[in-house]
Amino acid sequence: MSRIIDLTLPLVSGEKGIDIKPARRLETDGWNATILSLYSHCGTHIDAPVHFGVGSETIGRIAIENFTGPAWIADVRPIGPRVLIEPRHLGTIANQFKSGESLLICTGWSEFYGQEKYRDELPRISAELAQWCVEKKVRMLGVEPPSVADANNIEELTTIHQILFKGGVIVVEGLANLGSVSKAQVTFIALPLKIANGDGAPARAIAIEDDD
Repeated sequence: MSRIIDLTLPLVSGEKGIDIKPARRLETDGWNATILSLYSHCGTHIDAPVHFGVGSETIGRIAIENFTGPAWIADVRPIGPRVLIEPRHLGTIANQFKSGESLLICTGWSEFYGQEKYRDELPRISAELAQWCVEKKVRMLGVEPPSVADANNIEELTTIHQILFKGGVIVVEGLANLGSVSKAQVTFIALPLKIANGDGAPARAIAIEDDD
């Protein structure tokens, strides 16, 4: 029987970009409902190319079949703050990877969610690894930090995102629980909200471990 692992951060009111307020209450209105105010890149989310001015493809226009498929999980733990992740960190996966597969990088960084270091000290993707992803035709690149690049360095942030977007790589950020996956290869599914003209959207991401 297949095993499903949830790779999604919970959306908690009060965290950066998340505000959840009651709209109706069971006791007074007969039902419960809430108002969700969400930054388009909060929690586990997917970026659209227009996020960094590449083309005109918005999140709702990305073909749905591109959000699922086989993926490799590269466990680069332990890795320190602010480290640039390079192709050499992928180990044997680099030689086994096939065009059209996805790459998920396990850093354990999701354990710092809610702390300042989660955003300010994140390990990030090097330009060399971003270019490797393009050359290998990676379908989705998934990372645990909230960004693939230094969120406090607009030049690096722009460069890395644009390399990936121009190369057709879908960027998934804010993954969680990658360390709970026991296999190196899984089926990965990450479905974003279909927001019209969206530059990105929160997503539910899962890994499916198939039986041997």
